[in-house]
Amino acid sequence: MDGINVFNQFLARHKPQLQASGVPQHFWQAIYTKITTETFDAGAVLQMMLIEYDQDDEEFANMTDDEKECRPVFALSVAAENGIRANDPNSIFLVDHAWTFRTNMARQQLEEYEHLLNRMCAITGIDLEDDQRVNKVLDKMWKYCQAYTLSSDQLSDEDRQPIWYVMDEVGSAVGHSDEPNFRLVPFLHLDTQITYSLLFPIRDCEQGDQVCRDYVEYVSKGAEERKVLLLPWRFTDLTGESFVQSEPSAEYFSSGHIPETYPTEDLLCEPQIDRNDPLKVYAEYDIVRQHLTSPYFVLVDEPEEADVLWLTTHFKNFAELAQDTPNKYINQFPFEYVITIKDLLSITCRRGAIEHHNSETLETYPSWLPTTFNLKTELIQFASYYQNRAAKGLDNHWIVKPWNLARGLDTHISKNLTQIVRLPATGPKIAQKYIENPVLFYRETLSAKVKFDVRYVILLKNAKPLEAYIHRKFYLRFSNKPFSLDHFDDYEKHFTVMNYQDNAELHHVKCDDFLDMWQQQYPKHLWSDIEDSICSMLYELLECATQNIAAPCGIQACSQSRALYAADIMLSWEKSAPTIIQPKLLEVNWTPDCKRACDYYPDFYNDIFKLLFLNEANDEVFRLLQKHNN
Repeated sequence: MDGINVFNQFLARHKPQLQASGVPQHFWQAIYTKITTETFDAGAVLQMMLIEYDQDDEEFANMTDDEKECRPVFALSVAAENGIRANDPNSIFLVDHAWTFRTNMARQQLEEYEHLLNRMCAITGIDLEDDQRVNKVLDKMWKYCQAYTLSSDQLSDEDRQPIWYVMDEVGSAVGHSDEPNFRLVPFLHLDTQITYSLLFPIRDCEQGDQVCRDYVEYVSKGAEERKVLLLPWRFTDLTGESFVQSEPSAEYFSSGHIPETYPTEDLLCEPQIDRNDPLKVYAEYDIVRQHLTSPYFVLVDEPEEADVLWLTTHFKNFAELAQDTPNKYINQFPFEYVITIKDLLSITCRRGAIEHHNSETLETYPSWLPTTFNLKTELIQFASYYQNRAAKGLDNHWIVKPWNLARGLDTHISKNLTQIVRLPATGPKIAQKYIENPVLFYRETLSAKVKFDVRYVILLKNAKPLEAYIHRKFYLRFSNKPFSLDHFDDYEKHFTVMNYQDNAELHHVKCDDFLDMWQQQYPKHLWSDIEDSICSMLYELLECATQNIAAPCGIQACSQSRALYAADIMLSWEKSAPTIIQPKLLEVNWTPDCKRACDYYPDFYNDIFKLLFLNEANDEVFRLLQKHNN
């Protein structure tokens, strides 16, 4: 095949990528040529310079530590005598990637590969003899790394996790400017599956000009959040900005969601079903099909035949359900995502606060919700709050989570503001105050105290008026390593969900056994008192989600709706009163995995279906949620 046809074949595969990245067409031939010949010729026209800082300089002496941290180590300048022209088709340069990693493997790779660690130290300006150089690279790398995500329907959630990379010495030396003269974009060569970056001029440059790019070119120059996104490269004091949060508009709640309908008041009628026959259940969840054994229910294979739809797919047409099949139940409520999606959950919970925060301690309310910021819409508020906490010497560890992923995927714990503001580059996230003083549980096999969390199953029977229950049998999840405020990339130290971790021990403790051990470890703290606090908290949550809240900002009434959720809760020592235990709501899960519940309690779904669909209350199994339980 001749060269023209080979280039055309390359172009056919890569043109969408080049267009999406905004690479001018006159560079495309050179990209093909340089990739196929492995030509890295930036050094012929560009020059790296180590930046020397005068420690005695007055300007340097007046810098804060944060400002010093933002200073670049290297600069890149134009060395070609005739400069570089933006219209020169050869003025595009391949930049290699020095390190490609997923964050959960970064520490291990640096510790295992000495040459990689030395190279990263050189790029980031860390002394090669420093005993803490691994930790310092992990801290400083967020000024230098970029990310991409593989996208394919065949990939699992794990394989779609972000891939981060640090460019070679040339790419890492390109500085920031609000008026850039170059752009730098990633490029995946599909034939070899090798990722490069492409460096090219966007205006003519003369000899001696520094090569600069806009690190946040995707944000307009006048956008307020730009100064936060640029914090890794240009420090700005944001303590004077307000960090008080307000509820967004109704459009925010509906954006990104398939529109839902809900019944009008005249259609809010309880289904009329013949109780002499078993209720027909169509269940998409295999665990329900295996464990719903009560003779009061019978499984059917088609949804049209069913009296009860127990779905694992989202249902949206509640008005049509009420109109067309008024005697059919469903296991979902209209707009229940206001509690099951993390960013909306925090907004919903804040409705329960009388005031936003304590001006002295900066504690936000309600006390049972860890302080949470949306890193897309509340980025300035977050940065201000972080810097105000730092100014007061308060703990500043945060856990950064995707809005709508579970199992700890793409979740990070950090006190590094640079890292936190970079993480949303891989998708929308919240930053939630990490519980730095959790109540711990002593595991005899480890001879150590570990983190644990508690999962309570919530049964929502009616939204208006509110009627909800918890299953009295709760579930425990434990970390596998002693807790300490370090090594936040060590999953088994800081996380409790071990079901999906290869080679991780899943520590099983039944509810009743836990209660005995709890009273031995914490004799002054009755679990019944803690459960009272948890129930009060969960009632407040549901009240915030349902009462006098119009669609799409709250859960709406539907007489045919019933639902099961799982609330994940951690216990924390109260900061102002260190002997008091405060439950903290971490998240609420939709269609949670209930296999372990069924393994422990074979009648788990029998009891739940009787409560939800046959109105059979069972005080031994369920507890009614009420306001201000004591």
